[in-house]
Amino acid sequence: MAAIRLIPTLRRQGHPLADPLAQQQLLAGLPVPPFAATLAAYGLGPLRAGPRVEVLQINVGRRCNQTCRHCHVDAGPDRTEVMPPEIVAACLDLLERWQIPVLDITGGAPELHPAFDEIVRHARALGCHVIDRCNLTIAQLPNYRYLPRFFAEQQVEIIASLPAPDPVGTDGQRGDGVFSQSIATLRELNALGYGQPGSGLLLNLIANPTGPHLPEPQETLELRWRRELAERYGIVFNRLYTLTNMPISRYLAFLHESGQLDNYMHLLVQSFNPTTVAGLMCRSTLSVGWDGRLYDCDFNQMLDLALPQTITNVTLPDLAERDVRTAAHCYACTAAAGST
Repeated sequence: MAAIRLIPTLRRQGHPLADPLAQQQLLAGLPVPPFAATLAAYGLGPLRAGPRVEVLQINVGRRCNQTCRHCHVDAGPDRTEVMPPEIVAACLDLLERWQIPVLDITGGAPELHPAFDEIVRHARALGCHVIDRCNLTIAQLPNYRYLPRFFAEQQVEIIASLPAPDPVGTDGQRGDGVFSQSIATLRELNALGYGQPGSGLLLNLIANPTGPHLPEPQETLELRWRRELAERYGIVFNRLYTLTNMPISRYLAFLHESGQLDNYMHLLVQSFNPTTVAGLMCRSTLSVGWDGRLYDCDFNQMLDLALPQTITNVTLPDLAERDVRTAAHCYACTAAAGST
């Protein structure tokens, strides 16, 4: 199978926007109203988390076998950040002590973490529902061919990125060869029962636009994806979720360098939908960085908008109904139908 074409990460390029502080400053200088002010105008502010943590999302590292053009993590093969054993242990301890029902594992490619299998098994033994944010191509690498069967054995929910149901759209965003490898993995998952009615093995796809516009309505896209993937490749899945491209990291650099940043941000602001606020992930999720720092969400993590606590000293009262840190990038989660 052909190797995936890789682009340099912002870090490898020495790009100014590899620095989260530079991203914060660029976003803060945009001619758009503060997100908190927009919430207040609709009587929805301040944005607060709920009374308990429903999802513990852990970013186990920035290393990835892909370097996608839209990646908000700036992940890639050259990234060396990896969650150390003591932070992994603290995450699993918190999962048990607070009886958090869902563990959401992300990266980078989270499967590259040396303790990935152990993390999954431990969480499943606690009775947690485990979600893996999978790029699909990881399972085509020689050392990771076991992953589809491991996922099925552990009943892991797969949430997999697929920008388009065709090679042109997918490879253009994620690298040459990604689509064919993704299809190969999806077929393996289907053969094990993933996406099949009644199997209990959940295979959900995430689609994000390939350009600076909002995604099509989720229901419309899901019907098209379902038809085209079934007819062309024999692929079935459970749900398709739409995700608005987040104006941070590589996508922020693309928008800025192509002169489209202001227009894109105005599109997000003009598309603000107040009904999305109640379901924002930051209200029920605690995001943990590879180094144990805590965040309201994975996007805040990449902008270094940390909470004062860490995984080793946080308490439940610290987090219950806390004020969520917001900035201009938050408009991406509340535009139109919102990002799931």
